[in-house]
Amino acid sequence: MLAIVAAIIFGLGFLLDLLDTQIAGSISGTTFMLLGLTLLALHQAGIGTASIKTNGGWRGRARR
Repeated sequence: MLAIVAAIIFGLGFLLDLLDTQIAGSISGTTFMLLGLTLLALHQAGIGTASIKTNGGWRGRARR
């Protein structure tokens, strides 16, 4: 989910950079780029991802 939000933020930042505009004085394309990178880092860290817990730990069901 965070990766999708990051893609949208990157798109907005790209449009702001192309149009060379700023929102509210200090929010520019670079700000959106940094916010998108933060969201991608959180996604890679596993925050915001759905997971199902199993009894077997990280391996799930292991054949024996």
